[in-house]
Amino acid sequence: MRKPVSKNRQIEFVFPVMIFFAFTLSALIVILFAAQVYQRTVADAAMNYNANTSLSYIREKIHQHDNGRIGVTTFDGSKAVVMKEKFGDDWYATYIYAANGALRELFIKDGMEANFTASSGQAILEIADFNVEVAGDRLLSFSCTDNDGQTATARVGVYAGDLVVDNSFTESSKTPGTAAATGQSTDTSTGGTP
Repeated sequence: MRKPVSKNRQIEFVFPVMIFFAFTLSALIVILFAAQVYQRTVADAAMNYNANTSLSYIREKIHQHDNGRIGVTTFDGSKAVVMKEKFGDDWYATYIYAANGALRELFIKDGMEANFTASSGQAILEIADFNVEVAGDRLLSFSCTDNDGQTATARVGVYAGDLVVDNSFTESSKTPGTAAATGQSTDTSTGGTP
């Protein structure tokens, strides 16, 4: 015959099992909470990616062209930033603008704008809206809105080159200016939601 199990023996068995289940349940709750935090972080980063990356691209292009002529203009009905530089004996223009749901870049020989349309430029990133304006003396302000409605803004200072509004580039004004001794651009940017 079997001996009856004492109450102490039952507690010795039940207590570790309860501790094991409590530990397992708490570990599962922590893992689920961490997974939700990770999903939100990834979703936020993806939503801001296109708008912020577009502005980073534009800032870098302006820094590269700060020794030339930088202007704000309209290209085929789209607001654009135009950067002109002289290579050899000829002037070339780089236009950055939004068209057909994308930030686009077009590099052409100066004066050939009439031969190209907004869809001629190379698509860089998908965005919903792009705006550029002169925010002050030698300061440009940009904003990009991605397809999810997230907007990022940035300001870039133009120091070594010339800042021209409304594409008033003329043959006599194509010599880059020497407005600042530093010869460098500065920028500030913020990203966020509208």
